[in-house]
Amino acid sequence: MANSAARAFAALLVALVCAALGRPGAAALPRPAHVVIVIDENQAFTNVIGNAAAPWLSALAQTGAIFADAHGVMHPSQPNYLALFAGVTDVNGNGCEARGFAHDAPNIASELLAAGFTFAAYSESLPHAGFMGCSAGDLYARKHAPWTQFVNVPQRLHRPFAAFPAYAALPAVTFVVPNLADDMHDRPVRAGDAWARAHVGPLVRWAQTHDTLLVFTWDEGFDATNTVPTFFAGPMVKPGRYPERIDHYRVLRTIEDMYGLAPTGRAAATTAITDIWR
Repeated sequence: MANSAARAFAALLVALVCAALGRPGAAALPRPAHVVIVIDENQAFTNVIGNAAAPWLSALAQTGAIFADAHGVMHPSQPNYLALFAGVTDVNGNGCEARGFAHDAPNIASELLAAGFTFAAYSESLPHAGFMGCSAGDLYARKHAPWTQFVNVPQRLHRPFAAFPAYAALPAVTFVVPNLADDMHDRPVRAGDAWARAHVGPLVRWAQTHDTLLVFTWDEGFDATNTVPTFFAGPMVKPGRYPERIDHYRVLRTIEDMYGLAPTGRAAATTAITDIWR
């Protein structure tokens, strides 16, 4: 309880100092009613954006902010998920459990909860809420669920995608992780595009009139510079192609700054994305 109070106070101080000092970009960020982050797998930028095999995602990207110089932070998958969630990486690749960082380290979920906001994560093919196994069949993998690596995140907030709520009941920040058949990991890009259209398409339409930001990103790419498709869509976004370099740490920092949270891990050493907002 004392730690939660201290973190909430720290988050409040960060917000007040940013407002007082006019930190560049701090006032420029919106605070959406909801942010939904969808994470797919193993594709370089050109494999998705503009690819005829991904017609729905490519069309959606054109309505939002496309980052033409977005990158994963390393290989393989798990360090990238950890970077996006907590600004950390592990030292044992896709190992279960992940090692090499403090498992009580602050992260986007713990910081949101401490500051009085809400959080949830939905993994397709998760057997049940709070499941902590390393895998389930050939479809669910814990390496794609970074919140399971942190003792300061209530695991009841990790739920099967089948339990996705009515949109109006979404928390402040939600992560969505398709299973290994639908995230472009084990099946072609076209299959992942079709899954996104069927399962995220209705949410995208609702988001336009309900102050909701959609973030689509991929964990890692397999071109020479580890590019990944990343785009933001929602009523607060100025459509366009943005050339600035971003990575998972900058995406994390942007969401943390939106909610006035203290930046976590390596997100503290970067800056929020401030030039894409209406």
